[in-house]
Amino acid sequence: MKKIFSIVLLSSAIAASAQISFAVKANALIPTSSATWQNFKTAASNTVSEKGKNITGFNAGLSMKIDLPTALYVMPEIYYSTFKNEFTADNAIAGQPATTIEAKSSRVDVPVLLGVNVLGDLLSAYAGPVGSFNLAKDDDFGNFVQSVNAKEFTVGYQIGAQSEIKKLIISARYEGAFSKDQRKYVNAIAGSNQEITYDNRSSLFLLGLGYKF
Repeated sequence: MKKIFSIVLLSSAIAASAQISFAVKANALIPTSSATWQNFKTAASNTVSEKGKNITGFNAGLSMKIDLPTALYVMPEIYYSTFKNEFTADNAIAGQPATTIEAKSSRVDVPVLLGVNVLGDLLSAYAGPVGSFNLAKDDDFGNFVQSVNAKEFTVGYQIGAQSEIKKLIISARYEGAFSKDQRKYVNAIAGSNQEITYDNRSSLFLLGLGYKF
């Protein structure tokens, strides 16, 4: 009984000493192959040189940062994300035109991140899982019919850092996937065996800004 009482008191003390802040955030979504510094520099450089043409989408949402008595913090977030990937498929049937496939996605992303304040609020790093709930409907394009439906729920992970300058928050993070969301488009024309497979849970760099309440 004394142990339980002590645990309750300790938990209450931690909860009372924790500082909670809220922020609104928005991120640009940039496709990448892996979480290397070189890929990050290339993606950022291409965003500037191509005037944002390599940005595949955006997200916006709310973030809650719970500062613990140590340098650690917990940061649950929720975002509405929308993005697309466009590619042109040559038709396997002679005389048929090529088809442009725009694989559009919208989803609700829920990251739960554990972070550490490296230089106080000026610089911190974090990592954690992100659950994604797909909202987009299945699409057909020209003669190509989607034969594998989108998964309703997938899981990924995020690794990143952020800097708080008064009310402004600047962040950069990498998002990878624990589970895939592969979609298959099949050419519906009789006599064609053409298939196109597309992974809707690709790796992303997220460059973001936020405002702290």
